Amino acid sequence: MANSTTVSLLQGTGVALVTPFLENGQIDWDALLQLLAFTAEGVDYWVVNGTTGESPVLSKQERKELLAFVKKNNPKNLPIVWGLGGNHTEEILAQIQDTDLSGVAAILSVSPYYNKPSQRGIYQHYVAIADACPVPVLLYNVPGRTGSNISATTTVQLAAHPNIIGTKDASANFEQYTYIAKNAPADFLLISGDDMLTVPLIAIGGKGVISVLANVFPVLFAQMTRFALQGDFARAAQVMYQFADLNGLLYKEGNPAGVKYVLSCLGICKPYLRLPNVIPSEELKRHLEQTLAVMQHITV
Repeated sequence: MANSTTVSLLQGTGVALVTPFLENGQIDWDALLQLLAFTAEGVDYWVVNGTTGESPVLSKQERKELLAFVKKNNPKNLPIVWGLGGNHTEEILAQIQDTDLSGVAAILSVSPYYNKPSQRGIYQHYVAIADACPVPVLLYNVPGRTGSNISATTTVQLAAHPNIIGTKDASANFEQYTYIAKNAPADFLLISGDDMLTVPLIAIGGKGVISVLANVFPVLFAQMTRFALQGDFARAAQVMYQFADLNGLLYKEGNPAGVKYVLSCLGICKPYLRLPNVIPSEELKRHLEQTLAVMQHITV
């Protein structure tokens, strides 16, 4: 798939899919099938094996099975973005070689966490990945999790690489966003990594979002993004306001604990997670249930 085609496919709403589990900790394939069907009704593409999918606690064999399952159960032929990143560059290169990326539109590669490399280190890390990867690469900048920021200048430098097509940025730094939007190539994908910043980011040149909320409201969230991309920011904002109360609660006790519990309320999957993540407290459950009840009838 040519990079220009991939860029066009990955504009709009991607959903950062959760990985459903049974109470015994095994992957719940039936629930995953239901989640795929539910989200496919609204979103433009799937993001699989990301942090919302609890990728750090999946085994090598489970990741292979997960990717194969999503490819097999994709009747709408939605583009698939595969999470493949970490803080050990050589290990990521080995995973690229060991992963069947046929049918994958791009990989989403999180910036190295914990070891806090310099900007030169981050740049060289991503160049090594982009040089080795047979499909396009999306950067993932999430300083709140990694402990370091991919600077705007480093992002623009990486945007010059022919196999790096965009960035999911969750820095919440609009000065940084503006610099990237202004200085990166016109077809570089600036993607929101924060659901509630999707509309304002699109207003300054963003191309969409990779969303947690879209697990729960795939049609409505995608419509909000579509309104913004069409320049109808008034209607986009009206939809966005309806998500505000729930969004804050989803992360109160860690992601994806909140969104999995909400999905369990909808009958999509069970709320189970793998340690170190745990099911929300009884107090948070009540707040999530009450907020969801109010939202059941929201419309565009």
